[in-house]
Amino acid sequence: MNDSAQVVVIGGGQAGLAAGYHLRRAGLDFTILDAQPTPGGAWSHGWNSLRLFSPARHSSLPGWPMPVHPGEGHPTAEHVVDYLTAYEKRYDLPIHRGETVTAVESTGDGLLVTSDSGQWHAGAVISATGTWWRPFLPTVPGAFAGRQLHAVDYRSPGDFADQRVVVVGGGNSGAQIAADLTGAAHVTWVTRRPPRYLPDDIDGRALFDIATRRRHALDRGEEDTAGVGGLGDIVAVPPVRAARDQGHLTPHPMFTRLDPDGPVWADGHRAHADTVIWCTGFRPALTHLAPLRLRAADGTVPTDGTRARGEPRLHLLGYGDWTGPASATLIGVGRTARDAAADISDLLGGEPHHGGAVPDQRRT
Repeated sequence: MNDSAQVVVIGGGQAGLAAGYHLRRAGLDFTILDAQPTPGGAWSHGWNSLRLFSPARHSSLPGWPMPVHPGEGHPTAEHVVDYLTAYEKRYDLPIHRGETVTAVESTGDGLLVTSDSGQWHAGAVISATGTWWRPFLPTVPGAFAGRQLHAVDYRSPGDFADQRVVVVGGGNSGAQIAADLTGAAHVTWVTRRPPRYLPDDIDGRALFDIATRRRHALDRGEEDTAGVGGLGDIVAVPPVRAARDQGHLTPHPMFTRLDPDGPVWADGHRAHADTVIWCTGFRPALTHLAPLRLRAADGTVPTDGTRARGEPRLHLLGYGDWTGPASATLIGVGRTARDAAADISDLLGGEPHHGGAVPDQRRT
């Protein structure tokens, strides 16, 4: 297949959908290439009890509020997947599924996007592949005989009934999975430093506001307040709060090695483990951009806003604060998607499109 579009968006998760919405409003011809066979992005792959940090009204993509979650508590991952599925249909976004992009290259007058089924010629590219597809596993000395997995592979506590499970990680995933396993398994929670909980009344909307204020302050040349990171690392969602208050989330320092039977600490203390679950974060999934040679030593691509400094026809969307305040969140990605679409429209000279108008936002 050989085709062309003014803009190619790589990734059909929440960032790719937000990009599509604003590209349509900007009057640009675009297509979205997504490696997944079904809608929902990374939300289709989270653990069973995964929920948003915020209520639906504070968890929406641009144009259409997320419907209220019918059950108790904040929306589930399944509710988010249903919303994203309906969102792409509502706005008739041109998504090609099962398209794994392997390379983006410069052609002089544009960018060439190669997938496993063909090539696309584009005036601009938005990379919105996220981080879920590149889990980070640290190297620890030793040879553990049990099972090791990353948070991306965790589904439910029933899979670990009566096992001795070591959960490694002092962020949200580590706290949530350790809390989820409470009552089903014998859990040892390991963190590199004492866990830092955000105030119990903090939710996703507040996190977005804090991140935005920090970004604006930095843009004005003011002192860095550290934003959300200055408040803590863990959002105390109800299950985490309950496990913490009941004394089930007792942190242990990081071990120094993994022997066949389990972790060993610097003081010689040992613990038997059947499974180690690494909740150690992710790296940006950017291997498709390797031909452009843009990545810095820390693995990111230097950007001005979302635009790559070394390639102005490339924008990166939804990878974290380095591509916009709270841009890896549902509520935060809309603003940076709007800015990226406006920049691309200026770059391409506002050429006429063939994608049709955005449907009336009041339609139900």
